[in-house]
Amino acid sequence: MDYGTLRGLVALLILALFIIIVVWSYSKNRASSFDDVALSIFEEDKAAAINKQRYLDKDSKQETNNNV
Repeated sequence: MDYGTLRGLVALLILALFIIIVVWSYSKNRASSFDDVALSIFEEDKAAAINKQRYLDKDSKQETNNNV
């Protein structure tokens, strides 16, 4: 086997792996899990906003009126 044949076989192997990955990623079985992962960033933002609001509420309760 010469170098050109080996390069051709490696190229075909890489092409086959690429096609397998594309078919796997666009299959109907994986769509729901990919959608869940895509929407998870918004859940993290919502949780961060809730935690921030709780922190701000806690700080406002600790303030005292120094005008008296």
